[in-house]
Parts: sequence; C-alpha cells; structure tokens
Amino acid sequence: MLKRRIGTTELEASVIGYGCWVISGSDFWTGTGDESSIKAVQTAYDMGINFFDVAPVYGFGHAEELLGKALKGKRGKIIIASKCGLVWDDQKRITNLLSKRSILKEIDDSLRRLGTDYIDIYQMHWPDYNTPIEETMDALNQIKKEGKIRYIGASNFPVKLLNEARKYGEIVSHQCLYNMIDRNADFYHNIPLYYRTEEEIIPDCKENKTAFIPYSPLCQGLLTGTFKPGENFDEKDVRNANPELKGEKLARNLQIVEELKKVAERIGKPLSQIALNWLIKNETVTTIIAGATKTAHIKDNVESAAWELDDETYKEINTILDKYQKK
Repeated sequence: MLKRRIGTTELEASVIGYGCWVISGSDFWTGTGDESSIKAVQTAYDMGINFFDVAPVYGFGHAEELLGKALKGKRGKIIIASKCGLVWDDQKRITNLLSKRSILKEIDDSLRRLGTDYIDIYQMHWPDYNTPIEETMDALNQIKKEGKIRYIGASNFPVKLLNEARKYGEIVSHQCLYNMIDRNADFYHNIPLYYRTEEEIIPDCKENKTAFIPYSPLCQGLLTGTFKPGENFDEKDVRNANPELKGEKLARNLQIVEELKKVAERIGKPLSQIALNWLIKNETVTTIIAGATKTAHIKDNVESAAWELDDETYKEINTILDKYQKK
C-alpha cells in the first residue's frame, strides 16, 4: 500500500483510508449490519489500510464503538482520526458546537467508545460560528497537552477561518468534499459549503504543508458506475440528502459517468479505481476517505493504489469533467 506523510507529522497514512460513516448501522446505510461492518474494517486493515476516519455523530456513537471493537489489539499499528463539534440531544437533533466545555466532554466520550487513551488526529467537524475559534483551539491545545490527542485537524473549514485557527495552534490536516463530480461544490447533503475545494482548499493545503484529505471520493457510490435513474437505496439511507444523487443533478451526473465508463473500458480498469486514482494523481492528497462494507469493494479501493493514471488519460478525464463543470 502506498503511504504518504500527514502534513508535518511523522505519521505515514495509507493513501487509501477507510471512512467509517458506512458502519453507522442499518438505520443510516442500506444493507449494513454490525457483524458485516466489523468484518469490513478488519478486511481493510488486512489489506494494508492503516488510516481510519470516524466521528461521534456517525450512528450517534455507534461507528466509534464498532471501530474500537474491530481493531482491538491493533492500536499501535493504525491511525485513528475522529472529530468533534457535532452534538445531539435525546431526540437526536444535531447541533454544531465547538465550545471548550463541549470538546472536553466529547473527547472523553470518544476515547471510551473507541477503547483507546488517545486519538491521532482530532478534527473540528464543521465550523461553529457561535463560538470564538480561540476558545475552540484552547480546548484542543489542552487535550493535546494532556496526551488525549496527538494532532489537531480541521474539516469543512473555509480558508479564512482555517487561517484564524492557525494563529492559536498547528492544524496538520484538512478534510473536505472532493471527487470527480464535487470539485467545487456549493452544498453537501444540503449543507452550504463556504469553501471551494479545488479553487481554494487544495492550494491552501499545498502552500501550508497541510495534509489534504478528500471525503466522498466516489460521490457516495455514483462513481462506481452502478447507479441507475430512480431508486438506488431505500428511504432511510443518508444518501437521500445528497442533491447530486437525485433528479436533474443525478441525470447530469449519469451522463458524466457514461463518458468516464468508456475511458474505464478502454484502459481495462473499474471506474471506481479510476476515480480514486484520479485523486491519488494529485500529490497534495494524503489519504482518501473511502467507505465500503463489501470485501470486493474494499479490494477494489486498495487495488486503485497499485497502478497510476498516465498523463494522457488524466488529461482526457479532466477534459470530460471540465465539459460539465458549472460555470
């Protein structure tokens, strides 16, 4: 497995990481269960993946618990990246909250669920504009000093806020939405994005030696080439909130997929591997958050790091994507 250094740290992450949103439980993702989720995590580890990205809000703590069970006894061989800042009440209503008091509670809850005494990279999940970033960073610096986390990361931050956070401590990684479809997306699951990944985030990460970590690399399954017009998952599935997977946007995106599938057929590689390889081609990409619960899909993800897109094919793909890029 190809590995890349996470920013200025000594951590070496597999370029294909494992995204744990898919192990939140069957109430969130179609066709998943605890036993199969644990097996999927262990399979990913056995195939060379050492970077596991999770968050408390995934399954309201369930994904962290499963990850801890699946990787018990392997702690020193893996990198765990979890998050803070999305909290919920008894009715499972979610709030953005990055206050010091909340973070000090969240970290202890995550450590307990994960069955560990430290988290390698602790990421601010989404901005909280009601809490001064100085207060947030003060809390993160405190738990870092206490040894509960090793490094601080960000997720979904606009560059202006990220630079403000950097005044109070080192930010080693930045995780944002990025794939062939969502290059400079306006929304994610109907949540406004106050950043443009390709135009702003990637150049910022390169300039500041911050690890860039793209999530949703296959556009939640669209870039596997298996989606069809109509229903691709049941009504409880979290992907129902993704505007790229419904209506006119889905129709447009399926046109892109059809053109990309022709490239895939010509070079003899699965579309999913091409989508991941397209990301790996960008050296600013450190590790890719790829979620999967089926062994065949995990194997496909891992195999995408075993070959490289040639420059001509890479250019051809970008020409196709540029043709559909929103002006």
